[in-house]
Amino acid sequence: MKHRAPWTEDEDETMRLNYPLFPAFLVAHVLGRTLGSVHRRAKTLRLSKSPQFSQHPLAHLWNGTQAPKSVAARFQPGQVPVNKGLRRPGWHAGRMKETQFKKGRAAHEARNYVPIGTEKVEPKRKVLMRKVTDDPDLFPVNRWRPVHVMAWEAANGSVPEGHIVIFKPGMKTFVSAEITVDRLEVVTLAENMRRNSYHTRYPKDLAELVMLKARLTRKINRRTKEQRDEEQSQ
Repeated sequence: MKHRAPWTEDEDETMRLNYPLFPAFLVAHVLGRTLGSVHRRAKTLRLSKSPQFSQHPLAHLWNGTQAPKSVAARFQPGQVPVNKGLRRPGWHAGRMKETQFKKGRAAHEARNYVPIGTEKVEPKRKVLMRKVTDDPDLFPVNRWRPVHVMAWEAANGSVPEGHIVIFKPGMKTFVSAEITVDRLEVVTLAENMRRNSYHTRYPKDLAELVMLKARLTRKINRRTKEQRDEEQSQ
C-alpha cells in the first residue's frame, strides 16, 4: 500500500526508537509505509542499525545473507580462489602483518575459556545467557543462547518464525531456576516493537515530554554541526 503523506513527528520518533533494533520491513509494516520509504527516511534521519540488531536470534533472516542472489554468489565446494598461487612466504599486504594473531594467542584464548553450561547476563540484551557448545566453527557469541528462549522451546518446541519469546510484564529474572514457562510469552516482532515504543510504554504526558526532549536534542545537534561547519570553512 502506497503512503505518500508527509512524515509526522510521531512516525519519526518511532523510526528513531525502532529502526536501529528491528528490520526495516517490520518498521514499514507497523507504520503502514513502503520498505523503500522507510530506508529513505532512515537515511534522512541519519539512522543506522544498532549492534544489538546483529545479535538477535533471527538476525540471519533479516540481513539478506540467505537471499538467493547472496547464496548463489558464494564460493562453492571445489571452486578455485582467484588468488590461488599468488601468495608468497613472508609477503604481507599493507598492515596485514601488524594485525595478524601473535604467538601465544592460543594460550590467551585458553585462559578465557569457560565450560558448557556457564551462565552470564548479557549487558546489551539484558537477559541471562547460557553456553551451549564449544563448536569452533561458530563465532563465540553464537555459542551462547538466552535461557528464557531455551526454557520456552523445551516445553513448546521451536519459536514460530516472525515471533519472539519475552518475559511477561513484571516477571523478568536473571535467576536460572526462576525462569519458567509461566513467566514467558511469545509475541510477534511487530507487537514487541509496539510495546517498546515510547508512546505505549509511558503515560501520555510523559510521552509528549520525550518527544519535546528529542526535538530539542535534534535542534542542539543541528546547531552544533552548523557552527562546526562554519568554523571549518573559515
